[in-house]
Amino acid sequence: MIDVLFISPGNASGIYQNLASDYAAIEPPTWALLLAQSCRSIGHTVDLIDINAEQLDKEEVANRINNLSPRLICFAVYGQNVNSGTVNMSGAVYISKYLKEIGIKIPICYIGSYIQAVPVKALKEEPSIDFGFTNEGVYALRNILSEETIDINNLDHIKGIVWRKDGIPKINPSEKIVPNERMDIDLPGYAWDLLPMKDKPLDLYRAPMWHAEYDQDKRSPYAAIQTSLGCQFGCDFCMINILNRNDEDEIGVAGNYSNMRYWSPEFIIKEFDKLVELGVHTIKITDEMFLLNRKYYVPFCEMLRDRGYGKFLRMWAYSRIDTVRRPDLLKLVREAGIKWLALGIESGDKAVRLEVSKGKFEDVDINKVIEQVHGADIEVMANYIFGLPGDTKESMQKTLDLSKDLCTFGWNAYATMALPGSKLYKNSIINNIPLPNTYEGYSFHSYDTLPLPTDSLTAAEILEFRDKAFDEYHSYPPFLEKIKEKFGQIAVDNINKMLKVKLKRRIINDQND
Repeated sequence: MIDVLFISPGNASGIYQNLASDYAAIEPPTWALLLAQSCRSIGHTVDLIDINAEQLDKEEVANRINNLSPRLICFAVYGQNVNSGTVNMSGAVYISKYLKEIGIKIPICYIGSYIQAVPVKALKEEPSIDFGFTNEGVYALRNILSEETIDINNLDHIKGIVWRKDGIPKINPSEKIVPNERMDIDLPGYAWDLLPMKDKPLDLYRAPMWHAEYDQDKRSPYAAIQTSLGCQFGCDFCMINILNRNDEDEIGVAGNYSNMRYWSPEFIIKEFDKLVELGVHTIKITDEMFLLNRKYYVPFCEMLRDRGYGKFLRMWAYSRIDTVRRPDLLKLVREAGIKWLALGIESGDKAVRLEVSKGKFEDVDINKVIEQVHGADIEVMANYIFGLPGDTKESMQKTLDLSKDLCTFGWNAYATMALPGSKLYKNSIINNIPLPNTYEGYSFHSYDTLPLPTDSLTAAEILEFRDKAFDEYHSYPPFLEKIKEKFGQIAVDNINKMLKVKLKRRIINDQND
């Protein structure tokens, strides 16, 4: 018997359509690993099942549960994209429903951005969830495990959860999140040893194509790791900060919980030492704002450089476009082994950016910033959003034209989605704007995806523009020529092969009928 079994769910069919088999990334279950390590650091016994990485069916999952005999089953429902906490609910519920159907009596709890955002709704709609956590859940989970017997009908005294009292969902008073000074102690790293593998550690995980320089052979083994949690900004379209939640509202809004916490550089470098020893050289730094606080990222990058890791690590990290304007710091970042920066440009129209509280772009010359990053021998994954409030056909075209002018080696764009936990989601509820009626509908790539409309554009028009823009950019001759010059013809061939995979969209089909 073990105390808690963490389950990272598989993707439901259709989330990535035909991109799933060859092109979708498979990321290690970061939060499941963090929580597992946190629990066992205070003496609890733990294990982990990664359904997606191992491609397990429901019967295989049930057999493993019976063999491990946990006191508690905890579904950690997150993923590599901001929408994944909602989208992956589909695969999670598929399994937890089955477990209940076959008579497994072990309590089942959920932790993840969806249940944090809409805890009451989640329990009303999903009877297979016995209780869930309303923020990151570190201390609430520890308190649950300290119970001699976990009684799902008597949880009044546990802070930070949603549960059923007499059959009715109830949100208990919030539990605190791990304070900055306790990060190294109460979230002491990752339980890498619990991950499944085929031949060597982390070889069942794969990076995005662009991160691997459009070369399939460089995608695995792959790891993702965080040096901080949360974000100090409050963009309307984002729900990242929902894990910091500290209230009992039925609908949480991430922008109300803006906060950043950091592990010490000395602690994080030890996790990188472990990954290097395991033979993992392709790594994503998952922080929303890695290049924000120099107190943390500068000494960490210096440690990576001084260890010589920058010579062979292939890493990428996120940052804002207005935090990467110092050539000396960019040089250090490159020496540390960070070869790509994912920058949220979002829109080519300043007024649209400011409409969703992105802010601080007013005095930034985006073209110059990209030139500086490229000048440091760092490639850019540029991120754009079509259909932000205030967007028109003209402003979306302006964004696409800007992206072609910048001609970065990585290009990613989504249609604006009202993700549960974002301000856009709550505004949509208030204003009766149609939202997806399935978890898969929140996937950026699914057939049933349903982005938001704007005052002048329908959801179908925005999505159609996004899909055509994807093809237009990745077949843009100057882009392909740069790819060929940098990475070779094989990279160009892989991009052209990827472009042959066409996404089908229900709302576009309905519009054209």
